[in-house]
Amino acid sequence: MGMHIKRLREEMAKLGLDAVWITSPENHLYLSGFDNPDGWMLITMNRAFDFADFRYIEAAKREADPDCTVIMPQGGRKVYLLPLIEEEGIRRIGYEDISLSCRSFELLKADLPQCEFVPLGMLLEEIRAVKTEDEIEKIVRAQRIAEEAFEALLKNIRPDMTETEVADELEYQMKKRGSRKPSFDTIAVSGSNSSSPHGVPRNVTLEKGFLTMDFGAMCEGYHSDMTRTIVIGKADAEMKRLYDTVLEAQLAALAAIREGESNAAMDKIARDIIDGAGYEGCFGHSLGHRLPDGERLPGIGSYAGEFEDHPGLRQAVREIYGYSDERLPARGYSGGVLGPRFGSVRYSRHYRVPKRVQRGFPVRKAGRQPVPALSVHAGIEGVSLRHLRGGAGRVCDGG
Repeated sequence: MGMHIKRLREEMAKLGLDAVWITSPENHLYLSGFDNPDGWMLITMNRAFDFADFRYIEAAKREADPDCTVIMPQGGRKVYLLPLIEEEGIRRIGYEDISLSCRSFELLKADLPQCEFVPLGMLLEEIRAVKTEDEIEKIVRAQRIAEEAFEALLKNIRPDMTETEVADELEYQMKKRGSRKPSFDTIAVSGSNSSSPHGVPRNVTLEKGFLTMDFGAMCEGYHSDMTRTIVIGKADAEMKRLYDTVLEAQLAALAAIREGESNAAMDKIARDIIDGAGYEGCFGHSLGHRLPDGERLPGIGSYAGEFEDHPGLRQAVREIYGYSDERLPARGYSGGVLGPRFGSVRYSRHYRVPKRVQRGFPVRKAGRQPVPALSVHAGIEGVSLRHLRGGAGRVCDGG
């Protein structure tokens, strides 16, 4: 964590800041090494103070970076913070204008009227965008946990399960393998419900058709985010065509990702393939995004501006979220009755863009199927294509 604070101090010097006031949980974890959703930090050019109340003080003393001075605040900020401000001679303080509410900011200014407050904008997010090798290993571990949970689910899934039970099983398997909590609310949506990009699992039996699962694990504060699409029943020709279109678009985009390429150019590669296959208007989101650890930098997309990828950046590349359009074949399954939606195909691959050289994360083997670190081959490993082709087309057929 000392390296993280060092990088921040280099930027503080450029901005002429005496200190930075940290309030967001993700940046608190990044700078202190301690996960405290209700903690604060004051970082000066020479010292780092970590404030934790009685609920977290013991854990903070054990887990926070040794370079941090851990303090349990007594009273209001004028009692515990003002003396430090005066002692350190602090006048210009950077603050997290992205996450700090207007009300909290007004109270902070009222408590420290002698200080000038400078908005940090995207500074901390830009620092965090470039990961160290240690951070990457934690992300890899989080992804391994999610992969293993998915493999365990495939052994246990039954046609009489509900969407809620599938989501619960994924979360249980991830936690069993060391995930502290899911990266986000787990999605498991089937049949007509699979066309909802961020649909909520229902307490209904799995419908025939696509089953889309979006889930991730958390390892020491670092997250994974993976999407898998399998078939309940047997895939027909149109489902295979849709799936293959998504795969072709994703592979083409991955082949083009490298440092210096604009997001819009990479997005266009995938979008042209999808539109050219007759699915124009069904790719309603950007090509990719950062992993879900609180970063707010632009993703890869036609509307993400000309932001260029940094070395060490991971991108989750995705194609076709919601697939619901009146011009598309109304051949979805809804309790055995044709519904207004066909469903959707989604899968994601995490990618690292190192300086000058494009490469994916290393691949490990699980039986005969490749299971890449950070799911570089997500969507074609495991059940996805294997169960969409030939005689292996039955994933969970109750008949």
